[in-house]
Amino acid sequence: MKWCWVCVLLWLNGIAMCLSAKHYSYVTCGSLIKLMNTNYNVRLHSHDVKYGSGSGQQSVTGTDASEDVNSYWSVRGKSDRMCQRGEPMECGAVVRLQHMATHKNLHSHHFSSPLSGNQEVSAFGDKNGEGDTGDNWTLICSGDYWERDADFRLKHLDTEMWLSMSGHSYGRPIHGQMEIVGSSYPDGASYWRTKEGVYVKPSDKTSYTKSDVDHDEL
Repeated sequence: MKWCWVCVLLWLNGIAMCLSAKHYSYVTCGSLIKLMNTNYNVRLHSHDVKYGSGSGQQSVTGTDASEDVNSYWSVRGKSDRMCQRGEPMECGAVVRLQHMATHKNLHSHHFSSPLSGNQEVSAFGDKNGEGDTGDNWTLICSGDYWERDADFRLKHLDTEMWLSMSGHSYGRPIHGQMEIVGSSYPDGASYWRTKEGVYVKPSDKTSYTKSDVDHDEL
């Protein structure tokens, strides 16, 4: 059989492009994302409002306002193991989520949540994003890597509680926003999905430009 080498090269190049594109379907280290609870259709949210009881740390809530900039979180590695920018995040990895506006990390600990009495979820750390081991969450997802628009769960490393929602809503000063909690079992309220965001593409470079990110925003 006589081979058409140009055709072969084009075919191989097409495979390489498909494999490369597959990487861009993953959530990567350094990406800035919004997380939506699939059961309640609200986004994980925080703001510079502290809990009036419990730890007194910065509150974390769920909001149905899809355009709110206070719902953006940056994907980071475990507190003692930094991930490489643009690296696809593996299912089973330990991750941190840093709030874009306040630079505090998604956090949990042995305090009761204010409305339902589950485990409190807060935002914690200093302006450089340095907190403690209570900021570490195990990424539970199917497959090898965290895929965009696919369901996933987050299990708190220290307490083994699941990032979830209680179904309760707050009054003033955050009227209508919903309570985020750590739950002892993973029910339907513990499933999340990535929504709007700025996704950093995998790259061999150490510096990044606008061409290295993939926007998926409103």
